[in-house]
Amino acid sequence: MSLRSGLGVVRQELLCSLHRRSVSLENRGSIVSFTFDDFPRSAASAGAAVLEQFGVRGTYYAAMGLMNSSNELGEQFRREDLASLVGKGHELASHTFSHLSCRSVQLSEFRNDVEKGRRAIESASGADSGNFAYPFGHVSLRAKRTLGPFLASSRSVIPGLNGPEIDLNLLRANRLYGDLSASRAVEDLISQNLKQGAWLIFYTHDVRPDPSAYGCTPALLEFAVSAALGSGSRILTVQQAVAEVKLGTVDAAAEEADICALTPAG
Repeated sequence: MSLRSGLGVVRQELLCSLHRRSVSLENRGSIVSFTFDDFPRSAASAGAAVLEQFGVRGTYYAAMGLMNSSNELGEQFRREDLASLVGKGHELASHTFSHLSCRSVQLSEFRNDVEKGRRAIESASGADSGNFAYPFGHVSLRAKRTLGPFLASSRSVIPGLNGPEIDLNLLRANRLYGDLSASRAVEDLISQNLKQGAWLIFYTHDVRPDPSAYGCTPALLEFAVSAALGSGSRILTVQQAVAEVKLGTVDAAAEEADICALTPAG
């Protein structure tokens, strides 16, 4: 292991161990969630179609500043995609407004952009977006400590399973990239999650036959959804899963009030 990768491991351990907001999964059985970051239109069309085929729904982390643009992930979402997803029961969650890295700007600017993104989603769709994912997977201890209490959950790209104790300030998530050659790794994660009775979160970006390096094929997504259901796991949106685990917390009502209290730092 190189010095750089070793420092990365230490950094992840610190991020996961400090400023936690822990809740217990208890005996709810294995849960799987499928999430899409940014999000490209292909995730809203091909991705949603796969989920709906199985009668389940996903979580779409939207950075509203990317709306109507294009990049290496393909064409980004349009306003009508937001209404379509919400109307079909999918979750809209926040991903900042400008797709900012918390490591590249001052904490106050990052926090303001998180709030701007939430307000923009609510204005465009009427959906509450209290669940959040860090753009680029970049997290800092200061951001985790400051933002965590005001959000329903914050998702990372740190791999692993959530449970039996879940840190709502830094949910673990696992990439769903590539084609069916990744199916064995997907199966292994689902099997491990089932044995532990934990919560497994997958994330990807575009969903198309020839995906970017950060996306997957419709076939791989279909395989993953089918395998999760075939294992006996429940597929829930992040919002649904968080609502379930919060039922077991003493301060659930106070936390729900806090979710609406995020205001720009003074």
